[in-house]
Amino acid sequence: MSSVLSYESLVHAVAGAVGSMTAMTVFFPLDTARLRLQVDEKRKSKTTHMVLLEIIKEEGLLAPYRGWFPVISSLCCSNFVYFYTFNSLKAVWVKGQHSTTGKDLVVGFVAGVVNVLLTTPLWVVNTRLKLQGAKFRNEDIVPTNYSGIIDAFHQIIRDEGILALWNGTFPSLLLVFNPAIQFMFYEGLKRQLLKKRMKLSSLDVFLIGAIAKAIATTVTYPMQTVQSILRFGRHRLNPENRTLGSLRNVLYLLHQRVRRFGIVGLYKGLEAKLLQTVLTAALMFLVYEKLTAATFMVMGLKSTRKH
Repeated sequence: MSSVLSYESLVHAVAGAVGSMTAMTVFFPLDTARLRLQVDEKRKSKTTHMVLLEIIKEEGLLAPYRGWFPVISSLCCSNFVYFYTFNSLKAVWVKGQHSTTGKDLVVGFVAGVVNVLLTTPLWVVNTRLKLQGAKFRNEDIVPTNYSGIIDAFHQIIRDEGILALWNGTFPSLLLVFNPAIQFMFYEGLKRQLLKKRMKLSSLDVFLIGAIAKAIATTVTYPMQTVQSILRFGRHRLNPENRTLGSLRNVLYLLHQRVRRFGIVGLYKGLEAKLLQTVLTAALMFLVYEKLTAATFMVMGLKSTRKH
């Protein structure tokens, strides 16, 4: 129990949250482009820079940063939960021994499940706020009108029921393999490099963070597309013309996407996603590692975690 409630786990959680907030703020416009490409499938522009230019031209210079606050709030909570759970479970299981790739994957998976169940409502709300006011090419999308985070929660619960806050939970649970795969490769590459040198440079951390995220993102991207559509929950695509928003539509959405656009349709927006997530993850890990090391040094403590 002391390992779970330790100061060390708290330092890792705070450093992870700060790192993710910093990285997401820097590369936020890329995430805006990715989300538009995933949700608005009738948009003709396929490249990241063309989508961003369209958004700025039609909606204003600050439009790529629309929804920044709810996204950053959700990301802060989400990464705090993930890093805290990951490092607490690792401390309990490893107990001062050297970790392994298999253990990293299992711990990453469990941490991801905990994170999804606790923070999905925040991501549903921020997805809708981020797309509010967007000029869509797809006429099947129902517009939203929320005044803020609290109002969005209120309207969703009132109009769609409390379970609508967990729209996209099923693909999200499948997507816990994304951070699990990411952490597995990150920790594995880190262990390999530390065998050859005493300390990793900033460039080392940036590169292995980028490689780990690129692999994880490419493997899980089709499910990320479905997750975004379900979280948005404002499409009318099924025969009864009802707004989608339940887990049973996952297979339906995959089938529709492939039928209308081919297999390539499942990967629409991958370029923007790779640019955004790879650069964000690399910068996040860099800030996380530096902030963790600096905190332990200032407090005169030594991390008990072994890689």
